[in-house]
Amino acid sequence: GSAPPAYRIVDYREMRDINGRDAVPERRVKDEYVSLSFASQRADLVLKTGGLSIAHVAAGRRSKASLVVIYLHGQGGTRIQGVADYTFGGNFNRVQNLVTAAGGLYLSLDLSDFESRGAAEVKALADHYLQASPGARVFLACGSMGGQLCWRLARDGEVVRRMGGMMLLGSMWDDAFTGSAAFRARVPVLFGHGSRDTVFPVERQEAFFRSILKTAPDYPARFVRFETGTHGTPIRMTDWRETLNWMLNN
Repeated sequence: GSAPPAYRIVDYREMRDINGRDAVPERRVKDEYVSLSFASQRADLVLKTGGLSIAHVAAGRRSKASLVVIYLHGQGGTRIQGVADYTFGGNFNRVQNLVTAAGGLYLSLDLSDFESRGAAEVKALADHYLQASPGARVFLACGSMGGQLCWRLARDGEVVRRMGGMMLLGSMWDDAFTGSAAFRARVPVLFGHGSRDTVFPVERQEAFFRSILKTAPDYPARFVRFETGTHGTPIRMTDWRETLNWMLNN
């Protein structure tokens, strides 16, 4: 089929997309939407390296992985959010199934902050697993404040060399992005945003998206606006399969 447009508005309805899918609204998805077939490949670990102690959950192949996906939580989040099978409509369960079935590795870590230390933690974790998977690229999925680390890592040439894409889910913008190593390397960027996000206004993120395309009209960037969605909607609704396939093909 033909590729979807770079900017899309997706219909989102709380009655259908939360109440119709969840057994306990916003707490537990119905069991039929969850598969735990990969659970034997999932472990709660601590990486000690360079003075850092990085608690993380790893699902999938810890060496010779085909791709590496890292989830960066937002304010008040932990590594558990990114591997929670039953919240957010089971969407974190879907990405774990997708990545493990593709012979990849999915990681979710505890971040100390959203500044230099948090960035060092993501970089060290990525380095550790990418060394064991020389053929893989790393994809960063950044929820809310986690996006601050995405933009920081986008300026790090060492990380960008192995970067396959960035997803900013209900997150912020960075007007310095067009001067970054990631921009020069044409790293694909997906923005997922709820139209009623009160933390980061959708209009501001849309303006930033347009500014990227103004600077480079053929830049691999996509924007998915979830109509009536709120701050957490992109985490519930993002289509991981479509997004990762698009990034892998760019």
